[in-house]
Amino acid sequence: MAKKNTPEAETKQKVQTKYDRKMEARRQQKIKEAKQEKMAKIIAATVGILLAAAIVLSVGISFISKNRALHGTYVKIGSHELSQLEYDYYYNTAVNNYLVSYSSILPYMGLDTSADFGKQQYTDNMTWKDLFDQMAVEQIQQTKAIADDAAAAGFSYDTSEEYQAFASNMQEGASAEGVSLKEYYKQNLGAYATEKNTEPFVKESLLANAYYEELLSKNAPSEEDIKAYYEENKNSYDKVDYRSFTFTTGLSAEATEEETSKAMEELGEKAEAMMEARKEGRDFEELCMENAPEDAKANYEDEETEFCLSEGRTYSGITGVMSQWLYEDGRKKDDIAVLKDDSLNQYYIVEFIKRYYDEADDANISNTLATQKTADYMAGLTESYEVTDVAGKLKYLTIPPAEETEEDGSSEAGAEDMDADESESNDNAEDTIEKDGKE
Repeated sequence: MAKKNTPEAETKQKVQTKYDRKMEARRQQKIKEAKQEKMAKIIAATVGILLAAAIVLSVGISFISKNRALHGTYVKIGSHELSQLEYDYYYNTAVNNYLVSYSSILPYMGLDTSADFGKQQYTDNMTWKDLFDQMAVEQIQQTKAIADDAAAAGFSYDTSEEYQAFASNMQEGASAEGVSLKEYYKQNLGAYATEKNTEPFVKESLLANAYYEELLSKNAPSEEDIKAYYEENKNSYDKVDYRSFTFTTGLSAEATEEETSKAMEELGEKAEAMMEARKEGRDFEELCMENAPEDAKANYEDEETEFCLSEGRTYSGITGVMSQWLYEDGRKKDDIAVLKDDSLNQYYIVEFIKRYYDEADDANISNTLATQKTADYMAGLTESYEVTDVAGKLKYLTIPPAEETEEDGSSEAGAEDMDADESESNDNAEDTIEKDGKE
């Protein structure tokens, strides 16, 4: 039987040489590199898109922030919704007015005007920004309430002339500062402020001021009211003329109680002797020169002036023990007394001349009464103008009111306390002049 040619039952596997393996490795590497290159291109394209998106997003956020500041509701006062632009106008106005009012004592108040107000404490639980926020909100409440009341009363007022004066002042201020008008508005009225977009706020403030003056005029008191008020507050308006001389111990703060007591006893004797000499007819100015320290005698040598004489002085501007004596009921011309001041270790010789009322103060009393009545009326208006912190930036609203203390029954100092402190400082300064100037 013939043999058939058939394929082998098993096909032999091809044997790879070293060369084959090297070429295969190169092929795989090319495939890998191609994949990596493709991925790199995808990543690069993605990053580029993200960078472009980030730039667009940044511009978008800036636009959104500005749009929100100009048109969004930052705070609601009563029924009025204020944008950040309008709020910043009132805030910066409050800050500027405050800094101008207290410029002379700012160094003593611990306020750094170049630093962040929100990082400087005004009181233990209140920053300076909190204070200025509170002042701004109160001003907004008053302005909106008065403007609304003016509209309800049919009050109209042309603000054109006053607004032009305001605009001119802003231009002059910019020129003086060497900056553009645009930059000057931002510096003084807020980051988004311009001459055009703040015009409505300025004009509303001018109208509110005009209506306030109208209210003051309507609330002017009668002559009878002025007289009655004066009778109840004579010490606040009466003036006095008198002569005085101050005896001081000249002791240092380190003096012992015994040394001080002895010195005061000697001063008392000198003061009594001077008073008796005056009662006998001696000239007051000559007696002052005799008793004055050597470095103060020249004060009494000028014959054209009478250094010991004080004229037109008010109760609050005179040293405590002297004012009490001078303003006692029944005080008569030529009354004279030796007054001891234990708090300052001094003696005063005081001679009363006259007490009188300047009728020009009728205008001051009238203004005081009108202001009080108008303030009461405005307080009633603003009661319904509640504050809604829409943006959540008015932290002072979350500060608990300070508890009154048993000792003084007062809360933490506010802007009004600062007014009182400054007034007291001025009074003390006058007292010092009174004490030192008559030696």
